[in-house]
Amino acid sequence: MASKRDYYEILGVGRDADEAEIKRAYRRKARKLHPDVNKDDPEAEEKFKELSEAYEILSNPEKRARYDQFGHSGINEDDFNFEDFARGGFGGFEDIFDMFFGGMGSRRRGPQRGSDLQYGLEITFEKAAFGGTEEISIPRTETCNTCKGSGAKPGTDVKTCPRCHGTGQISTTQQTPFGHFTQTRICDQCRGKGKVIQTPCPECHGSGKVRKQRKITINIPAGVETGTRLRIAGEGEAGDPGAPSGDLYIVLQVRPHKLFTRKGYD
Repeated sequence: MASKRDYYEILGVGRDADEAEIKRAYRRKARKLHPDVNKDDPEAEEKFKELSEAYEILSNPEKRARYDQFGHSGINEDDFNFEDFARGGFGGFEDIFDMFFGGMGSRRRGPQRGSDLQYGLEITFEKAAFGGTEEISIPRTETCNTCKGSGAKPGTDVKTCPRCHGTGQISTTQQTPFGHFTQTRICDQCRGKGKVIQTPCPECHGSGKVRKQRKITINIPAGVETGTRLRIAGEGEAGDPGAPSGDLYIVLQVRPHKLFTRKGYD
């Protein structure tokens, strides 16, 4: 039985790649390997499945943590969903065309969830063995308290974007080998929000978010080891108004002890 390739190697990213980098790498390779554009390659289906399998694991923080710690032995069939053509984030031909032609239809950009953050934390051998707490301070974006995330100075108006007329998108029609398709992109004037700020908030300068230091207490369970990833829900970057914040992932590094070493669970 042939051994499986390393997921990071398949996507062409380093082990320290963040969520956005993994997604970009997948999109880039999916365009080249998709079976619909490689109909003469009998191995195209298998190559695309391998790529999608790698993305399925590395784009999911919990599955990625298991893979980082145990390799392929930490992954099982229940971690994959290849029931239809929606492998790795595709939803049939509409999403395939969306990749090749930049987006179609009238789907508007909704509020975006905040990005996840990753923080490396060194702990003592004793704390790794018996558990405990650590307090950390991280820089992150938070919703501006002055404008409540709107980006506008309190008491001023937010008007409908004159370029996209409030849709948040600019559409053009183009001829392709498949016929006429409408190409839709995010409006560059309002950045997909459909609204234009007349007077920016003096605190956040119109972004709706501010950079702050946040102190967080981390609960460390007993028995962790170097490479263990802890997920702190909702402690990542702030999302758009109406969207949740991202998560914070703590990657542990255990400081060696002068007298004791760890062997397995002992």
